[in-house]
Amino acid sequence: MIIDRRTALMGSLAAAGLATRAAAQTPPPAIGPVAAAWPMPTETIDLWPKGAPGMPAKPLTETVKERSTDSAINDRAVFGISKPRMAVFRPWRPNGASILITPGGGYNWVVVDREGYEMAQWFAERGFTAFVLFYRLPHEGWAAGPDVSLSDAQRAMRLIRHRAADFGIDPARVCAMGFSAGGHLCADLATRFDAKTYTAVDAADTLSARPLVAAPIYPVISMTAPVAHAGSRKNLIGENADAALERAHSPNFNVATNTPPCFLVHAEDDDAVPVDNTLLFRAALKEKNIPVETHLFTQGGHGFAMRRAMGKPAGVWPELFLAWARTRGVMG
Repeated sequence: MIIDRRTALMGSLAAAGLATRAAAQTPPPAIGPVAAAWPMPTETIDLWPKGAPGMPAKPLTETVKERSTDSAINDRAVFGISKPRMAVFRPWRPNGASILITPGGGYNWVVVDREGYEMAQWFAERGFTAFVLFYRLPHEGWAAGPDVSLSDAQRAMRLIRHRAADFGIDPARVCAMGFSAGGHLCADLATRFDAKTYTAVDAADTLSARPLVAAPIYPVISMTAPVAHAGSRKNLIGENADAALERAHSPNFNVATNTPPCFLVHAEDDDAVPVDNTLLFRAALKEKNIPVETHLFTQGGHGFAMRRAMGKPAGVWPELFLAWARTRGVMG
């Protein structure tokens, strides 16, 4: 029997939805006005058992915007997230590795499909247990301000390790990957995983938030013009942020000797987030002797993930990541 990619993906996603799930967790973001092109994950993990800390004065309404005009493809974005959580994709044949995925969206929203579910399913098909993080957005009034997304990423890493036995994963082999502004969050996690951004709530918070490896993909890094992505900078630190605040939230200034090895990807024709962001981060990693693998592609633009890179040289980057990850002990 011949199984095409669509059938295989539907079967794998259905398996993810049928996996054992924690009770009374917040469902994934809504499907939106357009029907889902694929079965959606149903297993989630709420980050904060008693609610997210530092709630905005004005209550948020979680809203999903469908941006796709093709009924065969979803391209959703979600904002107003007051219950940050992870959507879980379990593999049929676990290899013991796991990956926390932080989609982009300019800190204005969180992309659901292209940089979230599609990537998570790709990793699950290769044995990874994948977690897509729907993190809080710093411009929506949270008390932690620019650190609120990092709080969620730190908490997510700790929860994955805390529940490693539930998922059959090795707590030492938890990776992080992020895209665009989610790439900034990934780099922020890699460089400030031990920063105190929230008060511990349970035993999970005794565990490390350091990823084994980190992969910021076409990341926002600098908060300083002209390299900074203006929208991400505005949403993260505000239009009138001073040089000290810019520096505090530019991961290239926060690389330390314990920053994990990094895998970097960028297209040189990116007209939204200049490739200089990746080059600045690479230089900072090299200065601290942190192992770094860097792939720059002539074409690709911004936000290509896998879907928009198909048929182009940039389309090989996920396989390049796997090859590199094996050399870093991710596969055991």
